[in-house]
Amino acid sequence: MTATIALVDDDRNILTSVSIALQAEGFVTRLYSDGETALKALIDNPPDIAILDIKMPRMDGLELLRRLREKSMVPVIFLTSKDDELDEALGLAMGADDYIAKPFSQRLLIARIRAILRRTEVAAGGAGADEAAADTALVRGRLAMDTARHRVTWGGATVVLTVTEFLILETLAQRPGIVKTRNQLMDAAYHDDIYVDDRTIDSHIKRVRRKFRQIDPAFDAIETLYGAGYRFSEE
Repeated sequence: MTATIALVDDDRNILTSVSIALQAEGFVTRLYSDGETALKALIDNPPDIAILDIKMPRMDGLELLRRLREKSMVPVIFLTSKDDELDEALGLAMGADDYIAKPFSQRLLIARIRAILRRTEVAAGGAGADEAAADTALVRGRLAMDTARHRVTWGGATVVLTVTEFLILETLAQRPGIVKTRNQLMDAAYHDDIYVDDRTIDSHIKRVRRKFRQIDPAFDAIETLYGAGYRFSEE
């Protein structure tokens, strides 16, 4: 079935351009220019995914997500400004599924939408999905990754990662002890026609470490090899 994507942004240029790109990929789009208008529509007629801008007048994306989560668990992707790290952390803690910093590649947004739709489909698939998830389980010491559902635990405690963070960690954990260059991690987390610089990968690694250390302050399973890249150690 065709997925429906709700776009909530006070910038009409973004609404128009992103909607055209999504429709070209076969998605149905619903457009809202403010949070108050969007809230009732998202609850009364939930889309498959909602894409919310954080910075909006009247009701910002964080408040919209907070009120949405009282009624609905529809997957949410945040659009953030490049340096809004605090907002990103708050959004993820409140139940957002991923975030993308502006200015963003529409190809990257579409890739993230498809990844979340696949995860949602597996999560709703019942016993057959459970068998598929078991086939794609990845366990490395205290780390357990359900690659079908994009779920992660460390010592049994849940770690909430974005899609990008999950893909980077999965690439490292698949072959413990093997060094992965930043280019290899870029290829895993992004389409190969989307360029990101080294600092973007370093930033994702820092965020992943921070999230694990909130659970286990002694977490040191992701090692940096200066000038080479990163590797995962399951010891």
